[in-house]
Amino acid sequence: MQLAQQFEQVLCSQPFSHLGVVKNQQKSVLRVWRPNVSKITIEWENAALANVTVTSKNGLFETPLPKEYQGEVYRVIAEGLNDDKGYIDPYQFSEQAYHAVHYIDSKPSNLYEQAGAQLLTLTSSQGDAIKGVRFCVFAPNASTVSLIGDFNQWDGRTHPMEKTSMGYWVLFVPELAEGERYKYHIKDAHGHDLPHKADPLGFSAEQYPSHASKIYNHNNYEWNDSAWMEKRKGNKYNSPMSIYEVHLGSWKRPGIETDARYLTYKALADDLISYVSDMGYTHVELLPISEFPFDGSWGYQPVGMFAPTSRFGNPDEFKYFVDKAHQAGIGVIIDWVPAHFPEDGHGLARFDGSCVYEYEDPRKGWHPDWNSCIYDFGKDTVRQFLVANALFWLDKFHVDGLRVDAVASMLYLDYSRNDGEWIPNVDGGNENYEAISLLKWMNEEVYKHFPDAMTIAEESTSFPKVSRPVFDGGLGFGFKWNMGWMHDSLHYIAKDPAYRNYHHGDITFSMVYAFDENFVLPISHDEVVHGKGSMLHKMPGDEWQQAANLRCYAGFMYGHPGKKLNFMGNELAQAREWNHDSSLDWHLLDYEKHKGIQALYKALNHLYTSTPALYEQDHEPGGFAWLDHNNADQSVVSFVRMSKDAKQKVYVVSNFTPVPRQNFRIGVDDACTLTLALNTDDGAYWGSGYDVASTVNTQTIPWNERTHSAEITLPPLATVFYVANVD
Repeated sequence: MQLAQQFEQVLCSQPFSHLGVVKNQQKSVLRVWRPNVSKITIEWENAALANVTVTSKNGLFETPLPKEYQGEVYRVIAEGLNDDKGYIDPYQFSEQAYHAVHYIDSKPSNLYEQAGAQLLTLTSSQGDAIKGVRFCVFAPNASTVSLIGDFNQWDGRTHPMEKTSMGYWVLFVPELAEGERYKYHIKDAHGHDLPHKADPLGFSAEQYPSHASKIYNHNNYEWNDSAWMEKRKGNKYNSPMSIYEVHLGSWKRPGIETDARYLTYKALADDLISYVSDMGYTHVELLPISEFPFDGSWGYQPVGMFAPTSRFGNPDEFKYFVDKAHQAGIGVIIDWVPAHFPEDGHGLARFDGSCVYEYEDPRKGWHPDWNSCIYDFGKDTVRQFLVANALFWLDKFHVDGLRVDAVASMLYLDYSRNDGEWIPNVDGGNENYEAISLLKWMNEEVYKHFPDAMTIAEESTSFPKVSRPVFDGGLGFGFKWNMGWMHDSLHYIAKDPAYRNYHHGDITFSMVYAFDENFVLPISHDEVVHGKGSMLHKMPGDEWQQAANLRCYAGFMYGHPGKKLNFMGNELAQAREWNHDSSLDWHLLDYEKHKGIQALYKALNHLYTSTPALYEQDHEPGGFAWLDHNNADQSVVSFVRMSKDAKQKVYVVSNFTPVPRQNFRIGVDDACTLTLALNTDDGAYWGSGYDVASTVNTQTIPWNERTHSAEITLPPLATVFYVANVD
């Protein structure tokens, strides 16, 4: 086949061998490919060199190159193009294009520093600066890959890329700038055209219908969060952490006076961050913000793993959001999804016609729960891709933590599968050794390069040592969601108080394993969707009892060991389930009930963050002791939380019945005065306002195996906090 036909039919995988300055029968020739053009003029940057006009009928132009022209940068003026200045021919920069792959696999971060679309400035032999973009994409089994975009009218013939021995395809294109749209035109191993693919390493992307990647410069933004970045170096385990989980698209929506569907990152930076700060939360956790095509996935079907979704603005505007959060003293955690990805044509699925990113066998590579592809965790290039992505968000966007989604689905080969639908590991078991190895490596890399960041596992099984270091035989996560506590406590609180005495173990069992992991107590988005009902409507009883149960439960949660996480809307006592297509029901704050419950969550946050006994030993047995966990008859639990120096103790008592209890005796360790710190039944929280003493003196009456005791009043369906400061 003639060379021109190869280019015309997009069949050339080694354009550097044929274009630019090439040797032809011991002579150097300059060869240019430009389809749909019959005449071009070659202009050299060196004004002393003459211009050459070349004609061709098939789009392939060739002219002898005198020795003095070699090494000189030249420009192509193509007849019929709108740009009179023409373009600097990309195919004279083979060495600079190849440079991308030299170091790409030496460490994970090199992937996002070298691959994708990298803005570069080259220096010509004349000392001129040549700005452009180097493209590098992994498609090892493709027969050809071409760069397409607005700059070449999305014509796959114009910019064929060069295949390297590592399976990467490369090309440096001069004079492309930030904001240009692009994709890859890929032919599979048999020469069949695939859907145009977005860049797996694209730093910015467009929404439907184009789903195009966009060239972006990560070096433009100037950060102003140095004080926060220094502060976050403190020990997270003995610091307070109350997390507000947010879906950015439905926290609030713009008013009817605008056509905008969502608040922007910039608007959220002002509105959301000030709200989170006022409410006393320490962190905001965002449902996945990696680019995703389908709103209804809430971000859990990501396609652009290296691009913050453009629904709310550009990458710099997301950096601004994080920056403003840090300046307000709020940490930012993002939901990270390394378990699976969707089949959308522009995405990773069968990227070059083969399973580049996913397992080939559907018994490992297809997720029945989410109808999505599962990453091949044993493939080196996929492992580097995922670990690089974890580091990328911490590096380029200064996020403070990654909440890793669906860890259990990664750990087990038979997750949500019946017999015969999965492949055992080499030992005949159900553990996915490849995923386990990947998670360990990811955590090691994160804590090596960002020791003051954190990783949090959403893991729902009894897999051991999830939040223990890799060197200690663990997976290496910093924290783990306590799904057992969430399940048991919600099962308990949903019972009619008349029957709670038969289920008392549900509310106390979590303390059997409370210190096996570094737990976060989650009341997340998953608990208020898909027919599960809102938090308010999980509660039994009439309107007042529902609100009282919710307040009592929130108090119990904040007293219980473990960091805290609440999904947006919980603090409003929203009656309806969360709907990702609409705003939270902020109008509910016009009513005293909802305003009161919001005030309670604010008070709980401020109590928690200002009281060392409630957070310093969240993960240490020495920070907790039961007063009485056997009082099933009255459905009352009581315990004490202690600061690290033991000088502060907080006595927490929850009455899970609507029966008030006068003269209720609790054991106390010392002779002291107990000061009421918070009562969830207070009238300010739309409680009954039942009379509760603000201070109580202890007595030398042994109780609960303690030397002293005190008599307190327990309001109906309420949790009370009494603080004792001992010198």
